[in-house]
Amino acid sequence: MRAKITYFVLAALLLVYFLLVGGRGVALIRHGTAATVAFGVAVLVLPLIGLWFLWHSTLFAQRAGQLSKQLEEEGGLPVDELERTPSGRIDRASADAVFTRRQAETEEQPDDWRSWFRLAVAYHDAGDTPRARKAMQHAITLHRRP
Repeated sequence: MRAKITYFVLAALLLVYFLLVGGRGVALIRHGTAATVAFGVAVLVLPLIGLWFLWHSTLFAQRAGQLSKQLEEEGGLPVDELERTPSGRIDRASADAVFTRRQAETEEQPDDWRSWFRLAVAYHDAGDTPRARKAMQHAITLHRRP
């Protein structure tokens, strides 16, 4: 719940920032000289890119959350079996062992979104966020197929 609150607070702050920057871009365009119009248009592009990124990130998080909820209802969420250091960090060897099992599971069932979801969690636990995101996106795509 804390992560959701943090996400929405940061998203709201970003939206305020985008509005402020967008207002500056419009003001530059209204100034009317060739240089200020060009700069104003360039300034307006940044909030548009930011809005696009925020929208897609929100959709991704929402869809991943839906998969997590469904998997939890089915009793298929991965169990936290990772060993941790005294400071609470995930032990790398433990994460690698779980990852190896999840990867084998996914290779056996490449069209099962559940195995891709669990692989995404294993990538995340192993510290490979880009691959975790790609695996989760693949799980979402497989889940959405008719």
